[in-house]
Amino acid sequence: MPPASEPQAIPALPHAVSRLRSERLARSSKPFLARGGPRGERCAGCRLRPSHCLCALRPQLPVRAGVCLLMADIEPLKPSNTGWLVADVVADTFAFGWARTEVDPALIALLADPQWQPYLVFPGEFVDSARVVTELIQPGEAPRQFPAGPPQGELAPSGGSDPRSGGAWGPSTRPLFVLLDATWPEARKMFRKSPCLDKLPVLSLQSDQLSQYKLRRSQRDEHFCTSEVAALCLALAGEAHAAETLEAYLDVFTDHYLKARQQQPVDSDDAAHQRLRALRQR
Repeated sequence: MPPASEPQAIPALPHAVSRLRSERLARSSKPFLARGGPRGERCAGCRLRPSHCLCALRPQLPVRAGVCLLMADIEPLKPSNTGWLVADVVADTFAFGWARTEVDPALIALLADPQWQPYLVFPGEFVDSARVVTELIQPGEAPRQFPAGPPQGELAPSGGSDPRSGGAWGPSTRPLFVLLDATWPEARKMFRKSPCLDKLPVLSLQSDQLSQYKLRRSQRDEHFCTSEVAALCLALAGEAHAAETLEAYLDVFTDHYLKARQQQPVDSDDAAHQRLRALRQR
């Protein structure tokens, strides 16, 4: 039973990362055994042990921006993957598995959808400076001009035109943040070997903060986990409440995950939980 002070879990349809995880499991020749916890004892809604379930704390709030997760092969299977948290918070989250030799047609169609302006989020130091942007276009600004986009129809196999051909965009489209959800070495490989992303503007995030993610560590403190990157993107898009909520949700998820690993009870009245509850009630 959850603590009396906590709301009951909100039933939700499987989101994009959940569906991708199911598809990946269906293709597996042997079961994926995550480290920690007895085999098979994980909640389907949050991937944590039932005793430390997070589903009752899942935020629900309107978010105008979208997120497209391009996920390395086994990322959807890892309980520590934070792309799942992004999909919990951002309703318009899309998730695709990455493969060097093929591209999901649904990804191509998404990148060509005129309601979205996609930005590939990646450190600018590794990219041709002509592709790099550090902010989103603001309402009232004249459309910017960037290196020519793909020819008409290249991103739309059905023959439709690509609104980014010629490289121009304006403030009428919604931002779609394309995140490479992988380890840093995998993400660099995905960046180099994904021709379908070659013509997208590259959003290079500028942040002085250090990663607080404790479940899997990078060798560099400035490398953020997927959820942290998404929160920075949301803040840049003017979605401050969503960004703060996602940050707080990550903190609570991390606490539940580590307490489950250590076989310790969760303190639902600690500072992290109080912060998340306050943000959910706004």
